[in-house]
Amino acid sequence: MIREFKTFIAVARDGTFTGAGRSLGLTQSAVSAQMRRLEDYLGVELFERTGKSAVLNAAGRDLLPQAEDLVAMAERMAVSVGAGRVKGLLRIGAIASVQQHLLVGALKDFRVTFPDVRVRVMPGVSLSLLGQVDAGEIDMAVMLRPPFALPPELAWRPLAREPIVLAVPADFPAQSWREALSTQPFIRYDRSSFGGRLVDLFLKKQRIVVQEAVELDEMDAIANLVRGGLGVALVPRTRQFDARGLRLDDLGEAGFHREIGLIAPLSLEPGSPVSHLIECFERASRN
Repeated sequence: MIREFKTFIAVARDGTFTGAGRSLGLTQSAVSAQMRRLEDYLGVELFERTGKSAVLNAAGRDLLPQAEDLVAMAERMAVSVGAGRVKGLLRIGAIASVQQHLLVGALKDFRVTFPDVRVRVMPGVSLSLLGQVDAGEIDMAVMLRPPFALPPELAWRPLAREPIVLAVPADFPAQSWREALSTQPFIRYDRSSFGGRLVDLFLKKQRIVVQEAVELDEMDAIANLVRGGLGVALVPRTRQFDARGLRLDDLGEAGFHREIGLIAPLSLEPGSPVSHLIECFERASRN
């Protein structure tokens, strides 16, 4: 709970969740979530919340000097045990399709500089990962670009653009992508995901009514269903996509793409593990 105690001290000093988040490089949602966890952990409320202000109540005032002592002790321990080397835990979210290539290259580069920093990779779909970054539950996420504006405290950093193609079995007869989508069973990219929303928007824009067969979010599973002759699918052409037994047809002038990138707090300390890992992802995306 050291992170939560540090945030509690910042809120006590600033008097608002927004100001404390600005000083810590966190979103207001992240500060609120941390304070809820701290209050649940302690079993008491710590603030008198009035409008945008967060004033310590009696329990909060009693806790503040103890929290300051606890954080100071933890920092002294870190310096003593770490002997000058950066340690700690870095929590990153990553959608499945970046974990086989992009993530590997970035972490290999990262550990050269920060060998003692542990990295925990949290899988998930883009929408849930965005919520976890906003709530401060993870430090950053590699995901699809959201189709809406981000909270002002978060920043988007693009990494790659992946074209969407039509996947059909390798022995599928030659026909246009429009005819294939209109006449064959359709294996749908999950509409609750950002990528699936792009596919759904494309079909509506092209006024194509598909024959729904299966809907899921796992790219390898979609590819296997197409290989097995269960239908056709619109999938991203990624570096690690296994195209064996498939034919991937471009969509011509109607083509579209999905964008892979990073979401992290706008305010990051230069040279910190999070900032360095972002640089590693950017280098890995160019290789």
